[in-house]
Amino acid sequence: MSERNIRVEPATAHAVEDQDVEIVERKGIGHPDSICDGIAEAVSRALAQAYLDRVGKVLHYNTDETQLVAGNAAPAFGGGEVLEPIYLLIVGRATKSYEGTRIPTETIALKAARDYLSETFPHLDVGTDIIVDVRIGEGSGDLVEVFGEEAEVPMANDTSYGVGHAPLTETEQIVFNTERRLTGEYSDDNPEVGEDVKVMGKREDDHIDVTVAAAMVDAYIEDLADYQDAVENVREYVADLATEYTSRDVTVHVNTADNYEEGAIYLTTTGTSAEQGDDGSVGRGNRANGLITPNRPMSMEATSGKNPVNHIGKIYNLLSTEIAESVAEEADGIRQVQIRLLSQIGRPIDEPHVADAKLVTEDGVDVDDVREDVEAAIDEELAAVTDVTKRVIEGGISTF
Repeated sequence: MSERNIRVEPATAHAVEDQDVEIVERKGIGHPDSICDGIAEAVSRALAQAYLDRVGKVLHYNTDETQLVAGNAAPAFGGGEVLEPIYLLIVGRATKSYEGTRIPTETIALKAARDYLSETFPHLDVGTDIIVDVRIGEGSGDLVEVFGEEAEVPMANDTSYGVGHAPLTETEQIVFNTERRLTGEYSDDNPEVGEDVKVMGKREDDHIDVTVAAAMVDAYIEDLADYQDAVENVREYVADLATEYTSRDVTVHVNTADNYEEGAIYLTTTGTSAEQGDDGSVGRGNRANGLITPNRPMSMEATSGKNPVNHIGKIYNLLSTEIAESVAEEADGIRQVQIRLLSQIGRPIDEPHVADAKLVTEDGVDVDDVREDVEAAIDEELAAVTDVTKRVIEGGISTF
């Protein structure tokens, strides 16, 4: 094994599953914050691939400052309309020329953003319902960081850290999969459910409450009774889904702000609250593992849109999650693992300032019993850190 600074120690707190109260949140792909995350990452991948295609290496750029200003809409049973379009501004820095080759960064960014919106939001007319603007400044040539020779490992761009954990608790699994499946397989057969699905899970002792806010698409809802049926169908689906991940009692609540007597319901024209009053920004939503988990340490870094070559705010949050999953899978006797990776600017990214693992083990298992396996798993993942970069560019790793 290498001489990397890897520390393995017992956790000082109870496993999250043993804590009396657990809170978990996921903002769905249609939430305004997630829209910004998704576009920032789509633009990032497009720029990275363009650099590779045109000059053979990824140049300096970051697109993690995307902002969304909500529009205005008039949803109505059977189909409403957008009155004022959503405004989206892609902000960043990028290298626009390299050794005589000019790269049309803003054109690339615009196309990537529009393609992402068209593919992800079938009820949003990219030509009229949303304005996409780009302001990408010139990146400094002195900041160009590349893959270099095949065996070369990039240097960290910052002194920062990433955090990951595994395995997911039952509540975390329910929250994560509720959103993914409602906006996936369920909406395929039930198009009245839009992409803006926010899920909050709360476990008190052995009872789990799941609160779902699901934007309903007006074109598929004929009247209030039809809307109520759609809400009840979502509730039944999520209640059934939850039984796949837990034997605990689960109560599901859907669109709890609705007031049927006053006609105040979560009805939208485009399937997202961004059409009316809900702004968004990169990094304000899900962490790199797709969840917001206040029972666990988290990094405040925005993962989406950052350069995947050497930007620690991206690489270490993704890598720490993968390391935690690897440790939990490969080392026997571990109930919970928390990974923290700290970089030091200028050091190779495969040699963190410290890689810290905190473990909660099964009864009868001591940390010393698994220390060697844990260290080996961490060392192996760090040695392959540049694989994360390649998979991010290829779209093989989600950042939110």
